[in-house]
Amino acid sequence: MVDIRIPIGLMFSIVGVLITGFGLFTISNTEMYHKSLGINVNIIMGVLMLIFGLIMLFFAFRKKKV
Repeated sequence: MVDIRIPIGLMFSIVGVLITGFGLFTISNTEMYHKSLGINVNIIMGVLMLIFGLIMLFFAFRKKKV
């Protein structure tokens, strides 16, 4: 049986790492974050997506009690 949590977890984890990395590389660019009131939204959303993806993978691979 195919578990949908595995591809969803992988997708969110990979995109979360990419967005977090982009936010870390552009942390010194103040013009880029002027529209978001100086908040680096890329880091915040990247970390949230990474956490969600890891939670999905955790629940997909944990042992099921019978």
